Amino acid sequence: MTRHLRGSGRPSGRPAGAPAVGTTGHVRSIGTGGSAGGTGGGGATGRLGSAEGAGGVGSGSPPETELLWGEPVTAGQLAAAEGGYDRCDPEERLLWERLSVFEGTFGRDAVREVCASGTLPPARIPAVLDRLAPLALLPVDDLFDGEEDAARYWMPHPVRAVGARRLTERGDRRSVVLRHRRWCARLARRAADRWQSGRQLDARDLALRELPDLAAAMDPTNAPLSPSAEAGTSVEITVSLWFLWVACGRVAEGRARLRHALALHPGPPPARALWLAAHLELESGRPEDADPLLVRAWAAAVRDGDDRCLGLLAQLRGSTALHQGRTRAAAAEFREALALTEEPPDFGPGREMGWAGLALALARTDPEAAQEALDRLPLERTGRRAWAGRDLWADAWAHHARAELLAWDGERGRAVDHARRALRGHLALGSAAGASCAAELLAELRITTGRPVSAAHLLGAVDVLRSSVFGEAYRPAASSATARRRSERALREALGAEELRRTCEEGTRLGLFALSEEP
Repeated sequence: MTRHLRGSGRPSGRPAGAPAVGTTGHVRSIGTGGSAGGTGGGGATGRLGSAEGAGGVGSGSPPETELLWGEPVTAGQLAAAEGGYDRCDPEERLLWERLSVFEGTFGRDAVREVCASGTLPPARIPAVLDRLAPLALLPVDDLFDGEEDAARYWMPHPVRAVGARRLTERGDRRSVVLRHRRWCARLARRAADRWQSGRQLDARDLALRELPDLAAAMDPTNAPLSPSAEAGTSVEITVSLWFLWVACGRVAEGRARLRHALALHPGPPPARALWLAAHLELESGRPEDADPLLVRAWAAAVRDGDDRCLGLLAQLRGSTALHQGRTRAAAAEFREALALTEEPPDFGPGREMGWAGLALALARTDPEAAQEALDRLPLERTGRRAWAGRDLWADAWAHHARAELLAWDGERGRAVDHARRALRGHLALGSAAGASCAAELLAELRITTGRPVSAAHLLGAVDVLRSSVFGEAYRPAASSATARRRSERALREALGAEELRRTCEEGTRLGLFALSEEP
């Protein structure tokens, strides 16, 4: 998410998807190893002191290490952190312990929401944090472009390990972790609200920045209560972040997290969770696995009286039919979705996405009706609230539909421009599925305009993107598969098999970002 970073914010040391060790306070020893230049003893200044003489740097022997949140930490760094903790006053110690539940970076508002209670009231948090920050925290600059200046911090692993152990010993872990999970649920809803309001890049960047903490909260087994008791919160967070999984390219991660949370959910799955599960199966290239989930989601939506979800399901049925090449059925479903979807919706794809999907379904069978659907997009935007931004996801698919219509009319130059804009739009959001479809359309247009080498570059870049994101078993949409076969046949005739192979390999090295900028 390089677009929004203004500095060099320190990322969380635990890889996404790894067990949230800090939530349970567990530390796994891995014996001895090479010197680990971690950020603990020497990184946090002030009363933490030096790690030398305690098995750290300068001791003359390999330091004993612990594996904390995926990174090795020396015994000397832990000893320095312990010494710093011992020299803190009671309020600083209490805040130190509570801050250990954060997996990634955090701001002052998050500290107040998660750490304030009991003997540390909200009014005391700013003063105590000001005293503790130079002693136990590292400042980071991971604000978005245009985001209001505010201090943000990261707790080094040795410091966090000390706080996590002391928090458990004090008996406060359960209450603090529960507050942290509730804060994560509010954070996910805030990111979803930004997406719905048209601040889509900000929504994505907020979710990615806070993903270490959100990932911990999405795992019910990290809860201090039984996993089933907190599975509802985990499902709620995962569903709130639907746009991150579906529109921003993190399909495999979202699918794994949702399946894990639903497996521990004690009651009937919510309708919107089943809708998301079906959507993720479709995005993974498995429409046949999405169908039974759609049936279950429809029954759950009727049971729960969730009219909004009925509109979502109609739109998803349209996308599934379009993926399978059933364009008439897709058009009927998109029309039903538009009839059921209010504007602006509080969740999920909006009406603009419905019109874009309808245009895609009609592009090759009824071009005039497809153009009418595209003409509705500006009208939908004028009806939105004044502060709402554009639906960048719908815009990208609308450009795709316009490119197909223009190509049909023989305006290949304008079609290339819209195909490039579709490709850049999907790349900006991070959608591998959308970018692949747009790149293959652009490659087909490059062939018709006499640029076979550029087309082969695009196909090579698509292959490496799809295989890296979805694996070799991924099955693209029927229309994309047909266009791909047509393009490959034309390129073999134009370049020859060996030259085509070499040129595709060049495309894998260039990548779609560079290729999308070619005129």
